[in-house]
Amino acid sequence: MNSLLIKAYAKLNLYLKILKKRKDNYHDLITIFERINLYDELIFKKRKDSNITIKTNINELSGKRNLVYKAINLLRKDLNINYGLDVEIKKSIPLASGLGGGSSDCAVTLLALNRIWNLNLKFKDLLSYAKRLGADVSFFLYNCPFAIGRNRGDNIKPFFIKSKFWHILILPKFRIPTSFIYKRLDKSNSPQLTNKKDNVKIILQGLKQKNITLLEENLFNHLEPVSFNYYPLLKRIKDKLNKLGFKKILLSGSGPAMFGFVSSRKEGEKLCEQLKNQRDFKVLLVRTI
Repeated sequence: MNSLLIKAYAKLNLYLKILKKRKDNYHDLITIFERINLYDELIFKKRKDSNITIKTNINELSGKRNLVYKAINLLRKDLNINYGLDVEIKKSIPLASGLGGGSSDCAVTLLALNRIWNLNLKFKDLLSYAKRLGADVSFFLYNCPFAIGRNRGDNIKPFFIKSKFWHILILPKFRIPTSFIYKRLDKSNSPQLTNKKDNVKIILQGLKQKNITLLEENLFNHLEPVSFNYYPLLKRIKDKLNKLGFKKILLSGSGPAMFGFVSSRKEGEKLCEQLKNQRDFKVLLVRTI
């Protein structure tokens, strides 16, 4: 195999509860991931020499400043190999949006290298590399629409159901560094950030039954109050959406992307039409995949 094209899908966090800070400066947490059909495209081409080139439509990701390069470099050093590769990244998932684009790109890079370089690594080996590269990378190795993430979010339990959901996805026109929000969370002693029931089982039940009302009542993101505090535009956008009739709009990860459930594609298309040409954000219609 000399070339390979793989789609790297985005994720939503339907539930995100922070439990405690770890000694390695990460956080123990519990989250529920949903994979959605917004994706980057990555093209991998084997080289005859040992050079690594990365081209992308986002200039700041070129060269060594991305998780794709880190994944390539890690495997080459760890396995003592010197294979070359050309990588083209066509980004559609916004940077620093809370949708896991970088982690997803990293995960498909591990899968691609295993195939294109004939490394014959087992899934458990790829998972070990994923955990070394980032907390969300592990989820994207699993071919599953939903999963529970524990520990740093990298202890994954896939949740396979037939239900598919439509979402309106709100993409504010700015970025939020994840590390910034977690540092502010550590300094917060708000009861709102510590006394939340664990509703994971209820959400899983709602997913299985395709009960949107039950899901909306139990969606939760520990990071939302912190992100809203430092980025008040997010709260104003959410208030605007609430006035349009959304019962529940939730931040994904540390944001700024937000999402809500819609009952059908038709309803979602109608809302997207209502919200087009916004100054502060753009809107997409996405679904589970």
